[in-house]
Amino acid sequence: MAVSVTDYVSTSTKQSHWLVSIFSGIIVCIIVYKLTGYISLLCFKGYGKLSSGVKVEWNNRGFSTFHALIVAFASLYLLLLSDEFDEKSHGDLIINRTSTLSDTLLGFSLGYFLSDLAMILWLFPALGGLEYVLHHGLSMSSILLSLISGQARIYILMVLFSESTTPFVNLRWYLDVAGQKNSKLYTYNGIALFLGWLVARIFLFIFFFAHMFSHFDQVKKIFPFGFYNLLVVSPVLAIMNVFWFWKIVRGLLKTLSKARHKH
Repeated sequence: MAVSVTDYVSTSTKQSHWLVSIFSGIIVCIIVYKLTGYISLLCFKGYGKLSSGVKVEWNNRGFSTFHALIVAFASLYLLLLSDEFDEKSHGDLIINRTSTLSDTLLGFSLGYFLSDLAMILWLFPALGGLEYVLHHGLSMSSILLSLISGQARIYILMVLFSESTTPFVNLRWYLDVAGQKNSKLYTYNGIALFLGWLVARIFLFIFFFAHMFSHFDQVKKIFPFGFYNLLVVSPVLAIMNVFWFWKIVRGLLKTLSKARHKH
């Protein structure tokens, strides 16, 4: 009986932690959304002249950038700097490793995706089409399954690190709206976006699949729905990343061509 009570308390505490993390993510998104509008009004003269629809997207990209920076740095820390996934430092399977920090991060990220998806659906298709709904839906399902099961955390963190490209995507949009498409900053950002996407969404996914293949004896031990979710969702996200990369390359070539003709 003592063991069952202890297990119940532990499970209840974990669930409370997850809920607090998710609601924290939602609240932070709301706060950053408001702050983005306020700071932009003070620091960017053209903000007040934007249409209400563009202002909404401007502020939305503010909390999108904030979330991307938080999860990218935290994922990098957990994957490379901490010993959570160091194969020599623990005796348990790498696919079963979790921590309070990774639980918090996944909950926070779920809060962001819920907030962003709610705005996308409410204003559909102004903030993004069906591909964004699909991307967010797949991301949320994978994060939720990992959070509840405590499995495949290493792969979820790899995918979350790919959010590190989001600030470059958003800066490109900001510069476009501000009429700075011909600026050097726009060109430099395009190059940074290309390189960042190549590393964080192309090379990283190649490593992702190589790691899955080399640890497939462990991957097979993930609970059935989580196992098939991992096998289906990760290739879909990889295909979407390749498609978007193709569009980024085309955009960069067009930008570089314009810059060359100017000189």
